[in-house]
Amino acid sequence: MITEQSRIGWIGAGRMGHAMAARLLKHGRDVTVWNRTRAKAEDLIGLGGHLADTIAELADRDIVFTMVSADADLLEVMLGEGGLLKQESIPAVIVDSSTVSAATSDIVREAVTARGSAFLVCPVSGNAKVVKAGRLSIAASGSEEIFSQVEPLLSDIAASVTYVGEGDLARLVKIAHNVFLGVVTQSLAEITVLAEQGGVSRAAFLDFLNRSVMGSTFSRYKAPAMVNLDLTPTFTTTLLRKDLDLGLAAARALNVTMPLTAATHALVQAAIGRGHGDADFAALLVEQARSSGVELKPENVEVDDGLGTAPQASV
Repeated sequence: MITEQSRIGWIGAGRMGHAMAARLLKHGRDVTVWNRTRAKAEDLIGLGGHLADTIAELADRDIVFTMVSADADLLEVMLGEGGLLKQESIPAVIVDSSTVSAATSDIVREAVTARGSAFLVCPVSGNAKVVKAGRLSIAASGSEEIFSQVEPLLSDIAASVTYVGEGDLARLVKIAHNVFLGVVTQSLAEITVLAEQGGVSRAAFLDFLNRSVMGSTFSRYKAPAMVNLDLTPTFTTTLLRKDLDLGLAAARALNVTMPLTAATHALVQAAIGRGHGDADFAALLVEQARSSGVELKPENVEVDDGLGTAPQASV
């Protein structure tokens, strides 16, 4: 039974995992964090968190969250040598917020269930800045009874939490979400270059768009990166390609045609080929301009990201 006093374990303190664990700590939760690179999580001690030197130290926690980058990482922390599910006892509930394939999720779910524990899938929408601003969204699937117990913790992390059904349905929701993210970003890049070539600054065009009915939380918080060409990664182009791969695989399995997704995948691959794999996926704007014979320059103006943080200009 998960309660207000439950002891929480956290695996994975990258950009997203760190911000999410911090949200729990700021709500006064008892959280112990393991991260492959300990130094990246040490500042969480100042928020009241504890650090574990090994995953095994989280085995006696009531509930453990995982937030890792890829399929191989989830399999390693769960089933690899020293993994959570290799311990004598394991937490009653394991919540995974990683974006991984259904096949990997099935493997982990079966292993968790075989040990008598519950597995919830809770992928998220947003980046670390969105988490810190309290604007994150979570889709959850698995046992509805277990979800009802865990929901207060999820609500500490996110502004909105949506239960979408049993099993791995939340994975499909997240994959569909990130496919849309890729297609929208490519479209946004195209129209921004179009406007600039016609003589409109990116700052003015995106300000208009963001104030119109077509503006969104996403277009607002990507505007500073696009205006000032800040490609510091919030979500890399390589990770976007991974999610488009997952989306196209799901489409094949479910016999759904996705021509826009396929075209976007090719453009994302081209951006990676041009050296933008580790850059923010806003690099699609740079490559869209180059394919149109244009070399963009930072505009060096302050742009509101819509998240309540101070506007930033590139330097």
